[in-house]
Amino acid sequence: MSKAQLHIALDAIKAGDFRMGEEVERAHQICQMHEGTPLYDWIHALVHRIEGDDANAGYWYRRAGKARHGGSAAEEWQIIRAAVEET
Repeated sequence: MSKAQLHIALDAIKAGDFRMGEEVERAHQICQMHEGTPLYDWIHALVHRIEGDDANAGYWYRRAGKARHGGSAAEEWQIIRAAVEET
């Protein structure tokens, strides 16, 4: 697992201000290249949450073994970022 790629995906989401657009799509593409890796699947879930596709987000949360955070997408981003730093 590439920690650098995780950082790039997370940084893209933040650069996109947690709204769909080019940056979040870049994060999505990175996650798709690493499907089956829980941290990437968790970021993938966050991308679909930001997109507003709750059903698809739910699928990726299950794949990641995580529950959707009850707070904002930005708060969940911080939780994911901390988990990446722990790896």
